[in-house]
Amino acid sequence: MSGENDLSEETRADAAIEDLEDLALDEDYALTSEFVDMVIDAADRGDGARMAELVSALRPADVADLMGFLTAGYREEIVPHIAPDALAEILSELETNIREEVLEIVAPATLAKALEALDSDDAADVVDDLDEAKRASVLAALPAHERTAIEASLAYEDETAGRLMQREVALAPQFWTVGQAMDHLSRESEALPELFFDLYVVDPAMRPVGATPVSHLLRARRETPLTEIMEPVTEIPVDMDQEEVAYIFDKYHLISAPVIEPGGRLVGQITVDDIVGVIQEESEEDMLALANVSDAGRDASMVGIVRSRLPWLVVNLVSETVAVSAIAIFQDEVAKIVALAVLLPIISSLGNNASVQTLAVAVRSLASRELNASNTWRVVRREVIAGLANGLVLSGIMGAAVVGFYHDWKLALTAGLALMADIIIAAVIGITAPLALEKLGRDPAVSSPIIVTFVTDFVGFFALLAIAAGILM
Repeated sequence: MSGENDLSEETRADAAIEDLEDLALDEDYALTSEFVDMVIDAADRGDGARMAELVSALRPADVADLMGFLTAGYREEIVPHIAPDALAEILSELETNIREEVLEIVAPATLAKALEALDSDDAADVVDDLDEAKRASVLAALPAHERTAIEASLAYEDETAGRLMQREVALAPQFWTVGQAMDHLSRESEALPELFFDLYVVDPAMRPVGATPVSHLLRARRETPLTEIMEPVTEIPVDMDQEEVAYIFDKYHLISAPVIEPGGRLVGQITVDDIVGVIQEESEEDMLALANVSDAGRDASMVGIVRSRLPWLVVNLVSETVAVSAIAIFQDEVAKIVALAVLLPIISSLGNNASVQTLAVAVRSLASRELNASNTWRVVRREVIAGLANGLVLSGIMGAAVVGFYHDWKLALTAGLALMADIIIAAVIGITAPLALEKLGRDPAVSSPIIVTFVTDFVGFFALLAIAAGILM
């Protein structure tokens, strides 16, 4: 009877966790506000058991998401109720600024235990966020082989293949058969990476000569030599930038790839799950750079937000002040025809929008390597022709609107010509500015928006007023 009671209690506990999972996530797999409120309520009451129950019902990525919805005070209440084995995966999912805060809460011994459950790449990423004193304490508490692997990863430059790779690799010498490889993998399962897709075949100097997917390994006969079923590999130099690595994975549809030192020796592997994170990170960086901001996190500080945005706003203020100097040159014309003051912001706004459209396409093409010296002029020509076509259509619409409002054909012609000039210049500067910045070794996403805004505003103002001076005065 007691066994049946224990089984019944276990079944009820599992059912309760399933109910919490259903309550925690909506149909889009986003955390519900009701669940977040339940966690906050448990923290307010100091109910540690309830907090542990709620957190244990979530997967690591969802716990990391939960941390982003909570204030620092509530995170400090909840973190001690997370088991070390669960904490390991949660740490690798947290946003950087939140993870740094959580790491300050966790004791070095607990953190060391959590890191043992992670692959070397994830463990190194966590350790890199620790201050020097705590890093030393945590590394000292780790087993020697774990400590050596993490220190070796940290020796590589940030955002390179060496930092991205995991040192745990499934490999076999080239003279082995499928059976020998399978027996080795079974015996050495503890040393294998948590997730791997390929068995790398190496020569006596530990240089990869090929790889066989695990699926091929399972289908082959035991007596088959590995060299008969292995495939060529795409080697990743250890110092390659992570954005370059992501490009190679995307281009060749890789699931994993070996990482090699300058002499060709295999030192680790990169898997597609690491690349997904890189692609997302690089995409977010480019998107924020286009707006000249860097504070993407939900927990960004007020000082950080101001420090990130203010310098570019100052630059924009200066450039716009220079741009509107065109109005000062023609202030007498503006005073005579008030309608020009109405048309100025319309033409400027349309020019800005047109340049941003072209700029977004150009930055995206540069990032995805679809734009280079071989097709630059073809792309520039295409964008200029598109700008001309858009300018013709918009100028016609603008001219018709001006005639409708002001019943002045000369004013309509002035507005139409000015708008066409601004749209064409917007197309030209939107494509050439990022190309020029790329050529100069600058990040096109960061600097281009300020340049194109200044040029389109100045051209819009100057074109309208100069044409008005010639036609209307």
